Amino acid sequence: MRLFIASDIHGSATNLEKFFSIVDAALPENPETKVVLLGDTYNHGPRNPLPEGYSPMQVAKLLNDAMSFVTVIKGNCDSEVDEMISNFPIIGDFAMEWAGRTVFFTHGHKVNPDNPPTGAKRGDLVFYGHFHKPSVKEAGGVTYICVGSVGIPFDGTPRSYAILTEQNIRLMSFEGDILAEVAL
Repeated sequence: MRLFIASDIHGSATNLEKFFSIVDAALPENPETKVVLLGDTYNHGPRNPLPEGYSPMQVAKLLNDAMSFVTVIKGNCDSEVDEMISNFPIIGDFAMEWAGRTVFFTHGHKVNPDNPPTGAKRGDLVFYGHFHKPSVKEAGGVTYICVGSVGIPFDGTPRSYAILTEQNIRLMSFEGDILAEVAL
């Protein structure tokens, strides 16, 4: 199986469509592909500009159509009203076992390199968004992957996402550039 992990769509239907086209292109080589979205799905947030193609209802339609292979986590800009347009649950942080290690999925506003998840140990992975800048950091033997932002990247960074396989993690730009790679 392979996971595509993205965050911070902030209502940008245009960029969610671009992300899904990247995922769709990868399906023939690995049909067991799943997607995890790390929050801030519909709302652009009061401090952010409106993203390109801002259309929360179109984002909801795209996600409702993809609910069989997408998991969505609640971010700090997500609210209960967002669940009213979603035909899927918007869940809290979660963890899973992957190739002998624990992988944590969170939005990042509460859990991040400065505030590790409870129970994280050397060799574990934490995927998060919130900061809108792709990065890979290690702290206490735990690898933290900030997947960046689909809708509103900050400080000139590209729109980005991560791919997790049993062999590695790749932090990718929408243009197909490998921004970082971690062997597992």
